[in-house]
Amino acid sequence: MQVDQIEMGTVIDHIKAGKAAKVMRILEIGENYPHRVAILINVPSKMMKTKDILKIEGKLVSEESANMIALVSPGASINIIRNSKIEKKFTVALPKEVMGLGRCANPNCITVEGAKTRFMMEDDGRYRCHFCERRSNAEELV
Repeated sequence: MQVDQIEMGTVIDHIKAGKAAKVMRILEIGENYPHRVAILINVPSKMMKTKDILKIEGKLVSEESANMIALVSPGASINIIRNSKIEKKFTVALPKEVMGLGRCANPNCITVEGAKTRFMMEDDGRYRCHFCERRSNAEELV
């Protein structure tokens, strides 16, 4: 299997198997995205047994946006590509605050009526809703 090299964009490696679609949603890459996107699913991996990989042409993912990926795939690695070479490489880390992404699990929370979500990470690594204070695990948010 061969996927073309990209000149400028982002490669996200070590995504948990089956989570590439959620990563695309987090990065707001949908069917109207104007550039090429390669999605590799269930790729063999020595580290993870199987993994997903995304190659996104034309989008340089910021570290802040990339860290939102940790909500569904902690340990994913980000490669920023410019002029067909890796310019920067880093591993995602769970964000301290999540705004406008995900949903509160509390059916009585004001966010159900359309208020923009806001979650803060607690000392135990769980997230607390700013409005109703319901606590959730990272993956429950997205």
